[in-house]
Amino acid sequence: MQDDLVHKIKSNPKYHELVSKRNSFKWIMAVIMLVVYYAFILTIAFDKEFMAQPLSAGSVTTIGIPLGIAVIVFAFVLTGIYIQRANAVFDRLNREIKEEVL
Repeated sequence: MQDDLVHKIKSNPKYHELVSKRNSFKWIMAVIMLVVYYAFILTIAFDKEFMAQPLSAGSVTTIGIPLGIAVIVFAFVLTGIYIQRANAVFDRLNREIKEEVL
């Protein structure tokens, strides 16, 4: 029974569409996050003067602090985008596959 069900799912064109869309989207999101993260790290490594500038005259908080917080917030935003896409597209395809196979 299980082998038959697995074969039905794997031969369904919507399953291939789901896998393809999910994989391409996750790689795009991962690359975007890596670019943002490594841009921040490389800026720390190679432009210390920029990151060490105070936010305002007499301030002890440097530009690096809000930029670091922005990287973290950006990660949360990307997570929210992925969740929205998963709920809107991936779950719909998953439901359609279940309806066709079962």
